[in-house]
Amino acid sequence: MESFFATIGSYVEWDIKSLLLFLVVFIITADYIKNRRPVGYPPGPRAYPIVGNIFTLNPNRTYESLMETYGDVYSLRFGQNKTVVLNGFEAVKEGLATKGDSTIDRPIFPLQDEICGGLGVIFSNGNIWKQQRRFALSTLKYFGFGKKSLEPVILEEFTHCAEEIKRYKGKPFNPHLVINYAVSNIICHLVFGHRFDYGDEKFTKLMLLFDKCLQIEASIWSQLYNSFTLLMRCLPGPHQNLKQHWNIVKNFIREEMEEHKKKWDPFERRDYIDCYLNEIQMGQDDNTFDEENLIMCVLDLFVAGSETTSTTLRWAFLYMAKYPEIQEKVQAEIDSVIGQSRQPSMEDRANLPYTDAVIHEIQRIGNIVPLSLPHSTNREIQLGGYTIPKGVLIIPNLASVLFDKNEWETPFTFNPGHFLNKEGKFVKRAAFIPFSAGKRLCLGENLARMELFLFFTSFMQHFTFSMPAGVQVVLDYRAGVTLAPKPFEICITSRQDHL
Repeated sequence: MESFFATIGSYVEWDIKSLLLFLVVFIITADYIKNRRPVGYPPGPRAYPIVGNIFTLNPNRTYESLMETYGDVYSLRFGQNKTVVLNGFEAVKEGLATKGDSTIDRPIFPLQDEICGGLGVIFSNGNIWKQQRRFALSTLKYFGFGKKSLEPVILEEFTHCAEEIKRYKGKPFNPHLVINYAVSNIICHLVFGHRFDYGDEKFTKLMLLFDKCLQIEASIWSQLYNSFTLLMRCLPGPHQNLKQHWNIVKNFIREEMEEHKKKWDPFERRDYIDCYLNEIQMGQDDNTFDEENLIMCVLDLFVAGSETTSTTLRWAFLYMAKYPEIQEKVQAEIDSVIGQSRQPSMEDRANLPYTDAVIHEIQRIGNIVPLSLPHSTNREIQLGGYTIPKGVLIIPNLASVLFDKNEWETPFTFNPGHFLNKEGKFVKRAAFIPFSAGKRLCLGENLARMELFLFFTSFMQHFTFSMPAGVQVVLDYRAGVTLAPKPFEICITSRQDHL
């Protein structure tokens, strides 16, 4: 009897092993059949079963190194999400501009969809995106977006920022939060109709949450969640905190909205929220305006209008400290054109070609948003001679454009000469696309350009940047939605003491 049960047990044990083996072989085979490259599809590295190329990219094998192996248009797979990466100026221009109508959609990622719900202006599609983007651009233009009327707001905010910096009396400090406050307050003025004091606890918490959220969204945790949503919902990790963090931000915006509703007057347009509340009240057919969409649009405006500018200014501080001779040349140009008796104006830009070139070079080599935001094909399309099916994720590798050897004389060197002709006049470069290209061009580009010029010129007019004694400039970055400098301390001394 014992031998009988032993035989049965052995049989069951082998039967379970056989079943597991069968399942593994079946899953791998099914994954291979489902994801094999169709004829005419771009080449790419071999993908692992189930996970695809999630673990393919690492410091030793970047998007650029894959470009050297597979060309300007190659494919990857993240989980079950088919992806095509566009590299170099010509490929990115073809994908986003020439054939941009076919790649205008945003892909629907589970994590972003749970946060945004298809609302807002960054990750929305179709009629919602068209209405919200059109409204945002026209409304912000009304309040001075890219116009001279916004100059006093930016320059006044610089005054607050400068006062905060002077408190350190030239001693080393981390400028991260101070710069975030200054840049974000411009958006606050446009959206909320008021600014926040730098010591405001809720405002500080908001800035810190933005920073955390944007790091998590660009991490492996986000990729894993979007690829294996059901599993990742059950596992611990930073992705579990992301939705909580964004909910705190959305509640902050909701409180501002409720305050506006208490004082709302349909005949008075104080800011973006007032205008949006008017649209909600109009209630026209096919109207995509409601309070939840308002909250998401405001959140998107904060991301689009503050994060990239703040990050660029921090890179600017580091590059000026690393290249004091360039810093001195900028200051000399500003002194000769503007002097110390008045604030800069956008009208000064034409007379400050070297300063303008330095700002553009900081944006280029800073490479703030290397992969832009993802697109998705809404129909079959030909790109770079390859056939891309509908529903494929498109990643425009902006870094490959900003460092394209065919477009820049010294792509890996900080060289303001990239934007100057032989006569020393500023020249535009077609391959300068840090804000992406096409119809999904960054919503905050005009504001960012204005802020960068006025803030940077004001900083150079009033301060000198240097590293603490014995400390070398380190240009390492911290990965996130934006490539930001790793935390650093810097000495910012007033020029008034030396002039």
